Amino acid sequence: MKFALMTALMLSTLSLHAGVTPNELVIKMKAGKSLPKLSKSAQVQNLFGSVFIIRNTNADLLEKQLKNNPDVEYTERNHSRAVSLPTPQIDNNSYDKNNDKTVSQFNDPRASKVWSFDDAEYFGVSVDAAYKLYSTQATTPVIVAVIDTGVDYTHEDLKDVMWMNPNEIPGNGIDDDNNGYVDDIYGINVVVRDSKGVATTNVKDAHSHGSHVSGTIAAKQNNKLGIAGIASNARIMAIRGVPNNTDETDINIAEAFIYAAKNGAKIINCSFGKGSNEGKNLIPDTLQYIQDNYGVLVVAAAGNSSQDIDRSPTYPASHKNDNLLIVASSTSSNTLSGFSNYGKISVDVAAPGSSIFSTTPGNRYENMSGTSMASPTTVGVAAEVLSHYPNLSPIQLKKVLMDSVTPVARFKDKVVSGGRIDLLNALELARTVK
Repeated sequence: MKFALMTALMLSTLSLHAGVTPNELVIKMKAGKSLPKLSKSAQVQNLFGSVFIIRNTNADLLEKQLKNNPDVEYTERNHSRAVSLPTPQIDNNSYDKNNDKTVSQFNDPRASKVWSFDDAEYFGVSVDAAYKLYSTQATTPVIVAVIDTGVDYTHEDLKDVMWMNPNEIPGNGIDDDNNGYVDDIYGINVVVRDSKGVATTNVKDAHSHGSHVSGTIAAKQNNKLGIAGIASNARIMAIRGVPNNTDETDINIAEAFIYAAKNGAKIINCSFGKGSNEGKNLIPDTLQYIQDNYGVLVVAAAGNSSQDIDRSPTYPASHKNDNLLIVASSTSSNTLSGFSNYGKISVDVAAPGSSIFSTTPGNRYENMSGTSMASPTTVGVAAEVLSHYPNLSPIQLKKVLMDSVTPVARFKDKVVSGGRIDLLNALELARTVK
């Protein structure tokens, strides 16, 4: 089987050179302290709390000036690494076991190609079985932010599950809700910024990765088109945070997290990463902030380097925040995918990620493989559980997902939970949480 390593988690192996963006600096002030006086040319963005992004200034000089300032908790540079995001390599090998069967709970004609819907005994996550027992009626909508290459929000199987900003008037060129972004109808694009450093709002996917991830989570169910997503009542918020020719930067991802949380996302999918943690503090601080202030669970792919990340960390997967759930990839043969990272301490669960059939731009559907595909499989399960039990905190939801896995003996020393995500088990466990 030919695996398509679609995720930005592979970008560190394709690096050409690394450096810092010359005109961006992160500053965190100590509690109760004000930002020092800056030059008139400096553009200041208060990201959250006492964390600021300073742009259009000499970051080297400013960092030196602030180095010994007793009011400053830390400064960090924004690192960028030149890479070439792989052109989608489509794996169109059919999953033979499903060719002659139907998925009883869905009328979507190609849903049977999504092998992860199978019961646990066939190494899926029991999606079909869960829907036989649990009605989707009267569930609560769950906003899921997909931070990726963008989303094809016009796709026939995605257009009806997209989050739309209720306080923004499309196409009028005005920031109607005064949140700092003009016409952020479906989300924001932190990769492309205007002359003032403000994120733009074209989130259309020209790559495929983000659209594929989104379909796995929430492709429209029972519309007699294409496939079905795992979650029945999720809304996809599109945030373009992964560019085509550099890796993601800490500033961009932190802003994406904050935007998602402020606009109601309760789960964030992160099918990206890199093997270095240049900034040290910004991402963990942001993760903690959105946990404490907005109750957000962040699900991240473990990476595709076939390595133990307990020994060779990758980020954001190797951050230690309680609201961060890390996912390895499993196969339809009940093994970990050959490309999948693992870690008895650092990786929480496994989920189907090899040859996953999902949506791609232009009303197409393709198979792709990677921990990039395992993460949204887990997010789909998480979103369905949260839609039934919306009062679960991110820590409770994470615990439910980990405690309800189907145990797999060969995963025991590879992931913390020792098993594979299971929707049916998770729903049954979640109803017992007080």
